[in-house]
Amino acid sequence: MADDPVRSQYEAYPYPVRDPADERRRLIVGSPSHLDELNHHVFGGKMDFTRPWRMLAAGGGTGDAAIMMAQQLADRAPASEVLYIDIADGARRIAEARAQARGLRNIRFRRLSLLELDPAEVGRFDYIDCCGVLHHLADPAAGLRALTGVLADDGGLGLMLYAPHGRDGVYPMQAMLRTVAAHGAITDDRRLDITRRLLRQLPDTHPLKRNPFLRDHLEQGDAGLYDLFLHARDRPFTVPETLALCHDAALRVTTFIEPAFYDPLTFLADPILRTRVQALSREDRWAFAERLAGAMRKHVFYAVRAANPVTPPAPDDPAAVPVLRDVDGPAVARQLQPGVALTVGFEGISLRLPLPPLAGAILRRIDGRRSLAEIGAGFAAEPDVFFRQFGQLHATLNGIGKLYLARPPVPLPPH
Repeated sequence: MADDPVRSQYEAYPYPVRDPADERRRLIVGSPSHLDELNHHVFGGKMDFTRPWRMLAAGGGTGDAAIMMAQQLADRAPASEVLYIDIADGARRIAEARAQARGLRNIRFRRLSLLELDPAEVGRFDYIDCCGVLHHLADPAAGLRALTGVLADDGGLGLMLYAPHGRDGVYPMQAMLRTVAAHGAITDDRRLDITRRLLRQLPDTHPLKRNPFLRDHLEQGDAGLYDLFLHARDRPFTVPETLALCHDAALRVTTFIEPAFYDPLTFLADPILRTRVQALSREDRWAFAERLAGAMRKHVFYAVRAANPVTPPAPDDPAAVPVLRDVDGPAVARQLQPGVALTVGFEGISLRLPLPPLAGAILRRIDGRRSLAEIGAGFAAEPDVFFRQFGQLHATLNGIGKLYLARPPVPLPPH
């Protein structure tokens, strides 16, 4: 491990760049590993926040996932804990400083490779976050098998892998730099200098010049530049390759995030095309959507053991409790006009997603505690009308990561 160029990189250039002082003003959140999201997609909405949960941040880097999980657990399930592991001391020290700035005491930090995880030593985990790590391993399949080896039988994983189409230009750049700025041949400072010179000299025909979605080399300083173009090991995964990787580890993917962007019907209006696509399997539709969008830079997804039959709560289940994420239901409801569609952006694509007539009235009543039966009782409409329209609202908002379903009791998120 001492000669591992990946470890050396993250010792010298911890990534992503984070300042622990910023913890006083914001919590970085995202996907995977938001508690309401993983409850929906991994645990069928049945997380019991009164019991201790064990979570692992594998290859935790500068701490985004570990801090997000630990803060959420401190607020909602205080008996729980997060184990952070990474091979780079430089990155770990930043994560530790961020936890200290927040006063979090539910994280343990260890210098450890995920390939060295031993269930006899570390136990098993209800949930494992591993983002931006497997695609940097010499053997990603071995890495995923190691994670599965410490996963509880009914647990799940939130993973992120680079995707090829949205990273147009990256891999030709990496190949050129291996020939003129090879690792070990010159100093890192010199390699970074050559990279910047090459970027300035790229002709307009180079795919990187036509890819507006890659920003790390512009926004993350030397660490972002190094991570994008000078990484010693970096391979992307298509949707079929991602599914095969999980299959070989005896896992099944429950969803890609966000679900709407992995559904070709989100992008297609032509009725003939829609009919043909609807006949595809869910896995083939995911792959079709990736090729159709053509701009996915990464795949964020949840997985459980292949034998785990868990499914999210159904939107027509009266006992299900709808939970909004980063949405003020009443405020949104006040802005909605009858027949309005919701406009969202995705990697340069503008999408208009339908909302049912009762969307505003339903959003006003969602508080994270009331069940669908309780919410529906407040409407004059027949129950089947309410549930049909809630199903339409759920399809739209769950598809963009703004609405989940849980099973009671559901504690309110912190304010």
